[in-house]
Amino acid sequence: MDIEGLDYNTKREKLILPEFGREIQKMVDYAISLPDKNERQICAESIIAIMGNMFPQMRDATDYQQKLWDNLAIMSNFKLDIDYPYDVSNAKKISTKPAPMKYPMTQIKIRHYGKMMFELFDKLKEMPDGPEKKELTRITANQMKRDLSQWSHGSMDDEKVANDLAKFTDSNIQLDLNSFEFDEIKENDTFENNKRRKKKF
Repeated sequence: MDIEGLDYNTKREKLILPEFGREIQKMVDYAISLPDKNERQICAESIIAIMGNMFPQMRDATDYQQKLWDNLAIMSNFKLDIDYPYDVSNAKKISTKPAPMKYPMTQIKIRHYGKMMFELFDKLKEMPDGPEKKELTRITANQMKRDLSQWSHGSMDDEKVANDLAKFTDSNIQLDLNSFEFDEIKENDTFENNKRRKKKF
């Protein structure tokens, strides 16, 4: 519902640095519009003083003043023609948005084990026998058991872990359940993990 005379934030121009607020942005825009460089300089220094008073807890930082002038340059879209007391060329890197990261589209075969576990399965298939492979087998089997515990409300089946490990390593890894010792998994840990997972959905 629109009420005549009211100014809504959603209809305003988006702020470059919201933490400094709209009034500071208006001051920066005004400074840019001044035709005389000396006036722009005085106006810019006044804006910096106000910006500094907004975050007094940061004054002890060694590069505090540098950051303020960098922020002023960013808020002006580098259009403010003044004599900056600091080199603000690096501010362009700060203001540049990073390229969006590609989202991994790899299909996960078994959801409760996840992509990383299948990378471990592939590694185990290629590793030569020895202490390193034995230790990675131990870590992988224990993580599989934790995953099963978290995704099946505390149900942990050693035999299922052994069968799955053999299956996904093309029978390369065969756990001897008579001699293999799993790490102890506390019920409280499982309960907390399940609780955290439920909160995400």
